[in-house]
Amino acid sequence: MLSAPSAVRIFAYALPTDMRKSFDGLHAIVTNEFTMDVLNGDYFVFFNRALDRCKILMWDRDGLVVLAKRLERGRFQRPLDVASGLSIEIDATTLSMILGGADLKTGQRRKARQQKRLEQCGREEFPEHLERRHISLYLD
Repeated sequence: MLSAPSAVRIFAYALPTDMRKSFDGLHAIVTNEFTMDVLNGDYFVFFNRALDRCKILMWDRDGLVVLAKRLERGRFQRPLDVASGLSIEIDATTLSMILGGADLKTGQRRKARQQKRLEQCGREEFPEHLERRHISLYLD
C-alpha cells in the first residue's frame, strides 16, 4: 500500500481522466488545470469515467512516478467537494480508504471479489500466440 509523508498534500482531480495518459499527459493536467507544479512533491490522483482505474502522479527526488490501479470488479469512490472546483484536497487516510475499497461515508470495507488464481486457469484462457515460457511468467 502507498504511504504518504505527513508533509505531502494530495489532490484528486474532479473530472474523469483518459487513462491512456501517462507522465506527460498527467503532468500537463497538473500544470494547466490544477495550476500547480508536480515538482513540489504533492500527489495528484486521477480516475477514469467508469471509476475502475486510478493513477497517481508524484515526484520522487529524481523523476516522475505514475502508480496505477485497476479494479477487476467494483468502483473507486471519488471524493466529492463541489465547492473546491477541479481539484479536491484529501488526506492520506482518505487516499488509503479509496485505494483499499472502503466506503468513504461509513468507513466500512466494501465486499472484495474473490480472486481466481492463475494456477487454476486452464491453458485455453491464455491467448494461443503466447508460448509456454510466457505463460509461466503469469503462473509463477
